[in-house]
Amino acid sequence: MAKKSKGNRIQVILECTEHKDSGMPGTSRYITTKNRKNTPDRMEMKKYNPILKKVTVHKEIK
Repeated sequence: MAKKSKGNRIQVILECTEHKDSGMPGTSRYITTKNRKNTPDRMEMKKYNPILKKVTVHKEIK
């Protein structure tokens, strides 16, 4: 069985910011983990968007 985590590490979803503006169907999302103690604000990373075929900025949602 998986043990319950009581630590500071949580799962977050990163969504592409440029994809919404392009008007193309679909979304580019990545799932990653972050330490909420070290990075309390929303995360922002450069990731590859396979629909736009380039590296774009992905921001944390929710």
